Amino acid sequence: MKLMRVELQPPCGVALEAARGRNLGSVLIIVLWIAFGLVSLALYFADSMNFEMHAADNRAAGMSAEQAIEGAARYVNLLLNTQIAYGSNGFILDPTTYQNAAVPVGDAHFWLIGRDTNPPVGPGRLAFGLVDEASKLSLNQASSNQLIWLPRLLPTAAQAILDWRSTNGGATASYYSMLQPPYLCKGAPFETVAELRLVFGVNMDVMVGEDVNLNGVLDPGENDDNGNRMLDPGLLEYVTVYSREPNSSGAARVNISSLGSSSVGPLRSLLSTNFGTARANQILANLGLGGVAGGGGATGGGGTTSGRSGQGNGGRSSGTGGGAGGASMTVTFRSPLAFYVRSKMTALEFGQIFTNLAVTTNTFIDGRVNVNTASATVLACLLNGDLAAAQQLVSYRLANANVLTSIAWVADALGQGYSADLQALEAGDYITTQSYQFSADIAAVGPFGRGYRRVKFIFDTSSGTSQIIYRQDLSHLGWALGQDVRDQWVLRKGITS
Repeated sequence: MKLMRVELQPPCGVALEAARGRNLGSVLIIVLWIAFGLVSLALYFADSMNFEMHAADNRAAGMSAEQAIEGAARYVNLLLNTQIAYGSNGFILDPTTYQNAAVPVGDAHFWLIGRDTNPPVGPGRLAFGLVDEASKLSLNQASSNQLIWLPRLLPTAAQAILDWRSTNGGATASYYSMLQPPYLCKGAPFETVAELRLVFGVNMDVMVGEDVNLNGVLDPGENDDNGNRMLDPGLLEYVTVYSREPNSSGAARVNISSLGSSSVGPLRSLLSTNFGTARANQILANLGLGGVAGGGGATGGGGTTSGRSGQGNGGRSSGTGGGAGGASMTVTFRSPLAFYVRSKMTALEFGQIFTNLAVTTNTFIDGRVNVNTASATVLACLLNGDLAAAQQLVSYRLANANVLTSIAWVADALGQGYSADLQALEAGDYITTQSYQFSADIAAVGPFGRGYRRVKFIFDTSSGTSQIIYRQDLSHLGWALGQDVRDQWVLRKGITS
């Protein structure tokens, strides 16, 4: 019997359904992958657009901050030119009389990062306002005996500063030719304080000290090297190249560097105009010029007095005289302060003529330090490093703000207790109470506290009009407005506004 093999086949419809199911599963997987890819692309582009949106927002905020800085510069120019128009050029603007913190410019705000130079021991909290460049020591005028008292500066570096600005070179001049790459010792005045970085013995630690972002306070991210919880700045805090004042006050100043029968006329006229003939004669007599009339001779007696011994009235000037009646006599003064001390004028009287006196005929008087605004550290450089005397000056001016109209208050502040320091200031034309150059360290943020920018400007009014003579972008130094501004304005007020 022959067996038959029978194969059972599924119905045709069932086979087709199974094949269709397998195909649909494959299609579903492909569709899911495509959907996943499309979703991934959508998320990627959405994220990119989000980043672009924030970047564009930050760019717009940065541009807004930059425009706020430009507006701030124009505002400072207006302040200074208005002061000039009212005849107050040379005076310090009171920070309470103008806006200097969180000043709105559209949706942006700006701050003028200032300095408080009055505390006897270093800067305190962040201050706002313009900074007087005459409150600093001039790199181009300071002597070696003044430079060596600057913080962090070694005597060799002080000598290198003198060599850098000297046309005759010096002991350190050959050092620069041995560097890689080599360069020459400049042999000319400093044009900016940034040139210090090129000078032998001056590095970034010497220049900035603990104040890395140069805002005048010790910020949380800065290293307190000596652990005293106070800022110990570097050279940049105390030096400048922008301090000069015009040697005129509407008319040429009276040159008191050498007074004799042929040159006492302008002084006699100045004194008579302000105090009357009788008082003018008394002052001239105190100066050793009582018998010197315009074109006349000196009274008899004579001899020569000179030096800085401080003995008698002649200790701060020199004079030569001889024979009675007709003999010429010359009295010299190295500074207006020496003139004041010997004249025995009152501080009020001297304040009326102080801006009319000079010991040079140059167009400008360079490098004077404003004793009304200088810190104790800078004042100590003028006082042979006597920090106690410098702090005495700071304390006196704080307690007697109404008598700071001329340098006469310095003699009263130092008195008999600091006679050597007073003589040190009389020895040269070192001090003033006028300022014509100001730095505006402007920091700004755009809307919602974004787009931080910072630019430093130097304004010069010595020509009779306010001009920007220097500009430096400091944004790369990072946030300089202090933790309080960050917490109180940017984070809480700015972002919620």
